[in-house]
Amino acid sequence: MNTRRENDGFSLDYLWRGLPGHPIHPPLTDVTIGTYTFAVVAATADVLGISTNAATHGWWLALVFALISTVVTAITGFADWLRIESGTPLWRTTTAHMIAMLLASAVFLAAVIVGKESFDAGDVEAAPYVLTIVGYLLLTLGGWLGGSVVFVHGMRVLNLVDEPARKAAAPVPTPEKREAEGE
Repeated sequence: MNTRRENDGFSLDYLWRGLPGHPIHPPLTDVTIGTYTFAVVAATADVLGISTNAATHGWWLALVFALISTVVTAITGFADWLRIESGTPLWRTTTAHMIAMLLASAVFLAAVIVGKESFDAGDVEAAPYVLTIVGYLLLTLGGWLGGSVVFVHGMRVLNLVDEPARKAAAPVPTPEKREAEGE
């Protein structure tokens, strides 16, 4: 679905997919993964007795925030996934990435639900801690697969090696970037 208006070069796709060479999904993954990482660190600090109530509250609130950011991150990733030809190696890798991330999200959601009592008590209990670690392992697998999508398959990588720095960094969809992305 190309919704670009030919007269001004603007595409409504840019609002949810990002510009050519500057997709929206990857930077959102940084927010989500970083927040889940903080949750693991905070939960571990509580479990090891390094910190108590503050770490527990930070862990649970980080999981909640990460789940919210996961929704936006997943929507942008799904928008990219819809444009991939079904059955291709790229499609298989992105589908495995998506499945791993959905499983991680479900486990993190379970940690939030099961861990609400831990939040209230100010002490991370074993079950929500284990769920947090399992979720993080699934997140790591999904991140590895996501890296393969970009760095092995080259999805949304323009490869304009000789593009002048000013044009490469410009937040505008130049004709060269559009062509390289296949628009």
